[in-house]
Amino acid sequence: MTWDFSTDPAFESKLQWMREFVREEIYPLETLPLTWHSFRRMIEPLKEQVKAQGLWAAHLGPELGGQGYGQVKLGLMHEILGGSELAPPAFGNQAPDSGNSELVALAGTEEQKQRWLTPLLAGDIYSAISMTESGTGSDPRQFTTRAVRDGSDWILHGTKFMVGNANRSDVHFVMARTDLDPEANPYSAMSMFIVPTDLPGVSSRFLGTMSDPEARGVVHTHGEVTYADVRLPAESLLGAEGAAFTLAQQRLGPGRIHHCMRWLGVCRRAFDAMCERAVSKSLRGGLLSEKQTIQNWVADSAAAMEAARLLTLKTAWKVDTEGVAAARTEIAMIKYFGATVMHDVLDRAIQIHGALGFSTDLPLEEMYRWSRAARIYDGPDEVHRMVVARNVLRGYTPRPVPTEHVPTRRVKAMERFASRLAELPPDAGR
Repeated sequence: MTWDFSTDPAFESKLQWMREFVREEIYPLETLPLTWHSFRRMIEPLKEQVKAQGLWAAHLGPELGGQGYGQVKLGLMHEILGGSELAPPAFGNQAPDSGNSELVALAGTEEQKQRWLTPLLAGDIYSAISMTESGTGSDPRQFTTRAVRDGSDWILHGTKFMVGNANRSDVHFVMARTDLDPEANPYSAMSMFIVPTDLPGVSSRFLGTMSDPEARGVVHTHGEVTYADVRLPAESLLGAEGAAFTLAQQRLGPGRIHHCMRWLGVCRRAFDAMCERAVSKSLRGGLLSEKQTIQNWVADSAAAMEAARLLTLKTAWKVDTEGVAAARTEIAMIKYFGATVMHDVLDRAIQIHGALGFSTDLPLEEMYRWSRAARIYDGPDEVHRMVVARNVLRGYTPRPVPTEHVPTRRVKAMERFASRLAELPPDAGR
């Protein structure tokens, strides 16, 4: 039997280096008035330090310049990187580029890998995953963006909404309907295309968000993208025709583990701020840490964070040992559970700081605004709850009489133990 919660000492030393590096080299950058372009220049020397530690693009296998760490090790890394939005780009595993590079590594031709994967891993180009559409809710089967054949080419037409880094990307990975038959199986009607953003017909506009109203994010922005009869050569198709759903699931499953572990990094930073405040400030003759409400906040946050962490790492372990398909229930579960934990911990951290927590003198308000999106992206929490409930309930059989019905169980027990009961002496106490 193997049941071990320890971390390999050699890898733990890597994690300790990451903790110090992120705290000393990344956190200070948050205070500077950087733009997307100046931030990229600022982290160039940091990238070299990461590469010297063998931690660059660790999400991919060694043959592609990564480490082939697996999801548990990647999860532990992302827990550290999650403390700051600025950390993942310095390690070559920022979303959506890390997931898109996995798509090309998984399904790309040698020509596609050479053209797109190599520069993506080097950080020389940036990419977007262009999937969601306005008005289709959380059901990708309703996507209307389409790609139709024209000789050996494809003609792409449609509009995508809330596309991360759409305006800053050199290439988009676009999910489009290629089987236009309304009776077609929706799970095999979509295909994935690699679309360079400099092609005629590709246009986009910035979208302000709750966490970035003016679309000036140093790492991420969002946009609405229009593909107006964009002509794509045949080699733009990524993987097989009709395979977009399969590719998306293989990409999104591990990606959600990384999201959830990064959220724990956010939680840890907010939790530390809350605890520091509790032991530093007094109210009505005693430290905040001596007040029962504050103690409840600390205890509840610690327990929730530990539960989310263990659940996420267990999911990562299951992906490593059994594959993404076997961990679908757990992947859905960690998404909505982790998002709720992050929101609650941040909310308590802001509350204990009062007006200071609400102000921009602390990073908590920005983290709080950003965290609200966690309940929406990568599938809204309600959909993931539905998936978990549906999968759990499949293991149960309807019965006219409840399994735990005591009178029914008593009859069966009396029949089973009749001979032994007959051998018992009379109970004088009755």
